[in-house]
Amino acid sequence: MSHLSGTNADLVARVRRIAGQVNAVERELTADASCTKVLHLVAAVRGAVNGLMDEIIAEHLEAHVARAGLTDAERAEGADELLAVIRRYAK
Repeated sequence: MSHLSGTNADLVARVRRIAGQVNAVERELTADASCTKVLHLVAAVRGAVNGLMDEIIAEHLEAHVARAGLTDAERAEGADELLAVIRRYAK
């Protein structure tokens, strides 16, 4: 993900926050917390992962589909890669 190098530190920080949220889910499950509390935590994790995915998709589009100077083949490859990820993510 060399095109993300300028934002890698930010992405890593987001991933670490997500890891903390997942750890909180585990702690609450271990502590036999209420379903509602666990569901709220899981919803927060899902939102955080969706935000991370959105950011990486936007970066991919800019670098591999919309960037000036790309060949038609490079654009098609970038679009195909993104479509495969979106299809997998949507399942």
